[in-house]
Amino acid sequence: MASDLSTVVVPPKRVVTDYPLIDSDPHLRRVFGYARPSDYAVGAGAAAVSPIAFWVMERVSPSHVGRGGFAPVMRLATAIGLIGGLHLFYQRSAQRFYGFTENAREVEMDMREMVEKVKMGRPLYGTSQVSDYIQGVAARNSRYSQLFIHVLPWFNIVNHDQHGVDTAKYYQQAERELEAERVKAA
Repeated sequence: MASDLSTVVVPPKRVVTDYPLIDSDPHLRRVFGYARPSDYAVGAGAAAVSPIAFWVMERVSPSHVGRGGFAPVMRLATAIGLIGGLHLFYQRSAQRFYGFTENAREVEMDMREMVEKVKMGRPLYGTSQVSDYIQGVAARNSRYSQLFIHVLPWFNIVNHDQHGVDTAKYYQQAERELEAERVKAA
């Protein structure tokens, strides 16, 4: 008996955490959109460490490379710092989606965003231009990928519905809010 592989859904492994899981495969836009100001500050600070450290080392113990030798290396140090800062920024925000760090603000933002989508009749995780099979492949490949981002930068850029959470909570909350609005209007 052959099965249709386009409908196979591999459920994500649930990781036991101290905080609630928001999404086991957050979309790139959501990770950036839910970032806290502290994530930006830590990322910017980390990005500044490399060029500042290089500049200090050059002042303390000059390399005497001559005219034009310092600038290219400083550009490289700045690029390394920017990549490292972006990595740290992204990872801090993504860990809240997984429930690894405190995420009360993000849980509230997620509930508000998803309930609004339910009320407007839009799909929770967006629409996709790719087949269900490719969505499943993308979900399996990028699920929890932010944990290994320091080795292999892999981001979820595909809209799919395999995020490891029970979406019924969004529909129930939307129904409660719509009922409260009906009662208030009456």
